[in-house]
Amino acid sequence: MALLGKLGEMLSSVFGKGGEGSVLGIDIGASSAKIVQLRASRGSAILETYGEIALGPYGGQPVGKAVKLTPEKTAEALADLMKEANITARSGSMSIPFSSSLISVLEFPKVDKDALKRMVPIEARKYIPMPISEVTLDWFVIPEEEGEKSAFDRVQPAPARPKGQEVLLVAIHNETLNAYKTITESSGIRAEFYEIEIFSVIRSSLSHGIAPVLVVDLGAATTKMYVVERGIVRLTHLVTAGGQQMTETLARSLNWEFEKAERVKRERGLNDSSAYSTDENDRIKTAMLSTLSRLFSEVNRVLLSYGQRYNKNVSHVVLAGGGAELPGLASYAKEALSAEIAIADPFARTEAPAFLGDVLREIGPGFSVSVGLVLRELRAQ
Repeated sequence: MALLGKLGEMLSSVFGKGGEGSVLGIDIGASSAKIVQLRASRGSAILETYGEIALGPYGGQPVGKAVKLTPEKTAEALADLMKEANITARSGSMSIPFSSSLISVLEFPKVDKDALKRMVPIEARKYIPMPISEVTLDWFVIPEEEGEKSAFDRVQPAPARPKGQEVLLVAIHNETLNAYKTITESSGIRAEFYEIEIFSVIRSSLSHGIAPVLVVDLGAATTKMYVVERGIVRLTHLVTAGGQQMTETLARSLNWEFEKAERVKRERGLNDSSAYSTDENDRIKTAMLSTLSRLFSEVNRVLLSYGQRYNKNVSHVVLAGGGAELPGLASYAKEALSAEIAIADPFARTEAPAFLGDVLREIGPGFSVSVGLVLRELRAQ
């Protein structure tokens, strides 16, 4: 089941077919796959087409269900999505789920690069619960003075800066990388790079301000929370609950099939609807809030934890991910959190026809990763 494909046709009619010089950003989530095609023109990122496809049906599950597909089945879904969205580019990048990676900061004495190159793999064994030969490692020294050029591609977690030097270590299981390589190759896509999803969201959805910001990425199966300050991730938290749990609770509460609960959730969200009685409206909202209240309780806990650790107040929260498209969510978040609330708007960093403005703002949160991937590649051109 492809979504938004017709809008891809409309964009193609406005901007042309694209292809050479156009770049893809591919985000394979738990319940859907999203793709964006942009090209650079006079310093601007031009939106050529985009699309989303539900992965549930490819695993025998309804739309909105989180599924684990084989690389071959995922490639089949991606091929269908590319066809529906009128994708013409064949060069791009793909996100790696945060849950499929290991990110850690190691502390070392101040030594030269050659010595550090020998020390890092040895020290990494203490943090990686598998043979080093089974993972792909990458690392770099976190500068003491943060420069603006690559601030959006760095991570520094909570511990205070030691007297030596800190090294960011990233490890991804080779099986994960091989699976994503199979997906891109089977789809006829030349992958320029793979990037952990949180960096893509930061790039597409946050400004370059210096005040700390909490990003809440609401997915189908998980919700990621991370505090970003000066473009650097200081604190992360993962909760194994998301949009799917909300739908399941709604289905049980009103004795509906999952498909109906998913449709109602997407269409009316937390807002009352004249299609239901007062009692039904109350039951629908209560069912969805049972999940959201727990998630936002975790958000408040992260805000408190960061404030206690750094003695800084996080006054701004950005909601991203497909779950942030839930109607009425922003109003609820303003009541539940003692912070300024914003909904991610990654398409604001692209140029597109004015008549698509409202649609792009509405679906934007779910495309934060895919847009962020393309922006990185366009900057490198």
